[in-house]
Amino acid sequence: MKEKIHPEYHQTVARCACGNEFEVGSTKENIRVEICSKCHPFYTGNKGKLVDTTGRVDKFKKKYGLK
Repeated sequence: MKEKIHPEYHQTVARCACGNEFEVGSTKENIRVEICSKCHPFYTGNKGKLVDTTGRVDKFKKKYGLK
């Protein structure tokens, strides 16, 4: 393995927009994410909260007559 070509890897804290913080290993020092496992609908089972900024989900549901 060549020396001095790999980035430094260290433990850092990732912060979500919902306020959740968790420790991860990364080459970056500060990590901010928009959505995490605490607030993502797939993991929470909450069907009401969809991450859709352009209305694509509503357009799809209207087109195919879904709830």
